[in-house]
Amino acid sequence: MSNSPDRFVKPTLTTQSLNPDNKETPISFMNSDLIGQKLLYKRNHFSYPTLTYSNYWLPINGLVTTPKVFSLQDIVNFPSKTQKVVLECAGNKRSLFTPKVFGEQWGKGAISQGYWTGVPLKDLLQTAGILEGVTEVIFEGYDSGKKTDLDHIYSYSRSLPLEKALHPDTLIAYEYNYQPIPFKHGFPLRLIVPQWYGMASVKWIKQIRLINGKFKGPFQSVDYVFYPHVDNDEDAYPVTMMHVNSTIQKPLDRQILTTGTHLIKGIAWTGKETISKVEISTDNGETWSNIELLNKDHYEWTSWVYKWSVLEKGEYTIMTRATDSCHRTQPDQAFWNRKGYGYNAIDHITVKIE
Repeated sequence: MSNSPDRFVKPTLTTQSLNPDNKETPISFMNSDLIGQKLLYKRNHFSYPTLTYSNYWLPINGLVTTPKVFSLQDIVNFPSKTQKVVLECAGNKRSLFTPKVFGEQWGKGAISQGYWTGVPLKDLLQTAGILEGVTEVIFEGYDSGKKTDLDHIYSYSRSLPLEKALHPDTLIAYEYNYQPIPFKHGFPLRLIVPQWYGMASVKWIKQIRLINGKFKGPFQSVDYVFYPHVDNDEDAYPVTMMHVNSTIQKPLDRQILTTGTHLIKGIAWTGKETISKVEISTDNGETWSNIELLNKDHYEWTSWVYKWSVLEKGEYTIMTRATDSCHRTQPDQAFWNRKGYGYNAIDHITVKIE
């Protein structure tokens, strides 16, 4: 083992706020496609809830044939499923919007991925029996508090359309990377909704309720909505599926390099099918080259590496754009919206060669 003191230097989460606890994954320093528990990004709206693990129960009620209350052991006894899933906060890259918007000024690290293990939600719903006319399934978390724009105390609650709730890959999860989900990430049970932004994957699930109609909770009808206009709510629509996107991990923006050969490394992801192509430009978009992709799997980010040989000194703008199998491509400019969701413009960094 090396005796160098550098072996003790490890990446840490980047703090966006302390209360509530919001921290970014140091995505530029990740050398693995699996993000460990300690570096999984944190997104909260309220303080952490207080739970008694030894007396935890999950009710399923509303428009069901037989209301159910499951213990943790009941849920663990169901056939399990494990999936590698990327979770991205809807506000990821919010700090890059022009004009600027209010909210946590996330950089590029409100994204993580790992293996989630749990029970397909549809198995639990079918055990309770779904009555005719159900349109949505509501998930209420134990985390609650006051919103800055409203006077009442609210639980963090979201709904899914019945079709998405019944998708076989929508999970009630209890493990992350084959260990119990850490308390700060939703233990004992959290929802995992592949391909949708992270706000859908409700943590610390308190109850599940089936309804006929539209859920109007503030985290469904006020927040996590695209508002295209500065001063009115016209043309608003809900945030759901992740946009196609990419991030250059290395080199770092404004890094100084020498002439020679360098590896440009990054990831690309999408909420629809898979990544089919990633292109790179090292001359500020004048010319583009295709990058060989290391993987093309559903629900995961696609890793890529590009070997760049540079002999002339100067400043270089490196850009990447991803395309998915549904022909969605990163735009030159992100779709501006008042709350700053879904930033996915072509990624770029600038480096100096000396």
